[in-house]
Amino acid sequence: MRIHLIATGGAVMHNLALAIQKNGHQVSGSDDEIYNPAKDRLAAAGLLPPAFGWFPEKITPNIDLVILGMHARADNPELARAQELGIKVNSFPEFIFEQSKNKTRIVVAGSHGKTTTTAMIMHVLRISNITFDYLVGSQIEGFDLMVQLSDAPVIVIEGDEYLSSAIDRRPKFLHYRPHVTIVTGVAWDHINVFPTYENYKQQFELLLENLAPGGKVIFYKKDQDLHEIVERSTADIRPEPYGGLRHQVQDGKFRIEEPGHEAREMQVFGEHNMANLHAAQLACLELGISKEKFLQAAASFQGASRRLQNLTDSESFSAWLDFAHAPSKAKATVQAVKKLHPARRLVACLELHTFSSLNKNFLPHYAGALAPANTAIVFYSPHTLEMKKMPPVSAEEIRLGFNRPDLEVFTERADLEVFLKKQNWENANLLLMSSGNFGGMEVVKFVKELKAPDPEVQG
Repeated sequence: MRIHLIATGGAVMHNLALAIQKNGHQVSGSDDEIYNPAKDRLAAAGLLPPAFGWFPEKITPNIDLVILGMHARADNPELARAQELGIKVNSFPEFIFEQSKNKTRIVVAGSHGKTTTTAMIMHVLRISNITFDYLVGSQIEGFDLMVQLSDAPVIVIEGDEYLSSAIDRRPKFLHYRPHVTIVTGVAWDHINVFPTYENYKQQFELLLENLAPGGKVIFYKKDQDLHEIVERSTADIRPEPYGGLRHQVQDGKFRIEEPGHEAREMQVFGEHNMANLHAAQLACLELGISKEKFLQAAASFQGASRRLQNLTDSESFSAWLDFAHAPSKAKATVQAVKKLHPARRLVACLELHTFSSLNKNFLPHYAGALAPANTAIVFYSPHTLEMKKMPPVSAEEIRLGFNRPDLEVFTERADLEVFLKKQNWENANLLLMSSGNFGGMEVVKFVKELKAPDPEVQG
């Protein structure tokens, strides 16, 4: 087939382009901006567009399919040309479903923990030598791409609730019709698309209605709203609640101690990750993997990129980078790091980068999210507000929303970096949380320059 991708530079879209090409199809694409690592990866495969922008002349009658990325607008000139020629147009979740109609579909949904839980399942399946396809929202260790499509009998999909495309306003996860779905929790997000919490919750009600008949629903039992959604559902489903694997924290490590099984030290930590592991275990049981085999494989799982990613670790100073941006994600991440080293001072810095987080009316949802941190910081870029065509927000409005008068607020990367460099990192931890990049901060390089002062030098 000849397949053209509109908005080919996105995280999933460029991986999809590479996966499609790997399967022998002729692939082309366009985008108005492409950044690394997508730019270099597309170039290496000969798929980088020769010029950035939209070129309707690329859309010719011999193209079999156009895949439309979420970044492209409804008035995109290449899309208009495809529609004029009557060429089939899919969103990427539509395409993924078409490629997986005859597979057992495992879908991980929820407002938080999707990528990590999906990655856990993928890791265990790979260790267990089970052939499977996948779609995940981050680069995972041991996997070349974020998308794989083959003749495997199983596919594991991270099921996002955001819209499929500019012309397909359904949440992505409504396309997949899973045989097994995990729902990690429901916490209001994407308020630019779902203006009320009731509207947001409704998408998860629709997810249950769209399961394959008799589908398994593995849901987080401590989320009361999710519990009610499952209980109210009249769909033909098999519900199973989960909480978290039994564990102890010893010397800064989380140790799984499930009855009847060998105790094992995990590479990941935090109550939320113990819950993610439990959900992943239940999904793997549906695929015939025993609890013991799951625990054995899960012990070597080191996490997904930017999901509590350890940047440096020493006897007195550690730093992590996390994708957390929504209130529930930030709260769980801060709690996890503080519990890991309760005696260390915790400096937690959260970037407000999304439509929801930068909305004045949404800010109160962050109340208490950074409470465990000894020093709490919020960074946001006025340029981001301009790009999203949103009204300005003040430092005082942010402090009120977070219910933290001592909150440090920065709008310039340089000022944030100066503040962090002045901190005493002896017996302290740094947690950086963002779905952006802190105004272009070279995070790995910057953190390496931070170190606990030498006690002898200090006298």
